[in-house]
Amino acid sequence: MAEHVLSCLKNHRSRFVGPRFPPLFVGVQGPQGSGKTFLTSHLHRQLSTSPHLLSVAVLSIDDLYLTHDGLASLARHHSQNRLLQGRGLPGTHDIELGSTLLEKIKRINGEPDELELPIFDKSLFEGEGDRLPHGKVIRPPIDVFILEGWCVGFYPTSVSLIEERWDKPVPGLEDRFDLKSLVRMEDVLTINDKLKAYVKWWDTLDAFIQIKGPSSSLYKVIYRWRLEQEHYMKARNGGKGMTDEQVKAFIDRYIPGYVFFGDGTTNGLLHTGGKAPRWIGSGLMVTIGQDRELIETSKF
Repeated sequence: MAEHVLSCLKNHRSRFVGPRFPPLFVGVQGPQGSGKTFLTSHLHRQLSTSPHLLSVAVLSIDDLYLTHDGLASLARHHSQNRLLQGRGLPGTHDIELGSTLLEKIKRINGEPDELELPIFDKSLFEGEGDRLPHGKVIRPPIDVFILEGWCVGFYPTSVSLIEERWDKPVPGLEDRFDLKSLVRMEDVLTINDKLKAYVKWWDTLDAFIQIKGPSSSLYKVIYRWRLEQEHYMKARNGGKGMTDEQVKAFIDRYIPGYVFFGDGTTNGLLHTGGKAPRWIGSGLMVTIGQDRELIETSKF
């Protein structure tokens, strides 16, 4: 991963004349429990320590959630849509905040001022979460900026493709997941519409890293990973956390996002007659096994 980012950074810098250039924007996408946050932290350490000594800033898309009041208002407005009952899915993030931040980070190396990145505390309001009044400060110069999250790079798609996938069982989950009992098609179409506002976020990304499970259990393994993650946490905090059934219900809400929009990371807006993502040619696919062991890497 570090080698990929360093190569992209070299190409990025070659496009600019003079000592000042905007940070390289890197998107990192991976499902819950895959080790995405751990790998991003490891990447941060590799790039910021010797011999590279780069200045790196990381922002999780989770920290761009709407405030608690905003999430509650969204849930009330879409009271029949289970996908918008609580944080997580596209539509539950503060688009205006994210857009303003990304624009400022693009310009940060030409500005003398520091910038505050938001922090969303998921423990507040009995687990519903809220944005903290103060975030973390970053200061110029920034060499690499990483935006990580489970749905980073997910694009809206065509209604015809949604209809086509709606009538098919979810691969690998035929015996444990009933899409039509969880959501209505109009709920998925609402998320599709919400995703249109995220395109300007993805348009800032220069490079991309995607972490995915084995093709033989692409969705099923997400339940295993997230359950292992919960058991690990509970073993160290006195048993506080979700039951196995609650973990399944938690992941159930995310599966439609993967099924309908997950291939946006490589297809972009091609399904709607638009363009491929701007990071094509600067993408790295990291495929891991059920035990999170590395299977292979490939460029896209």
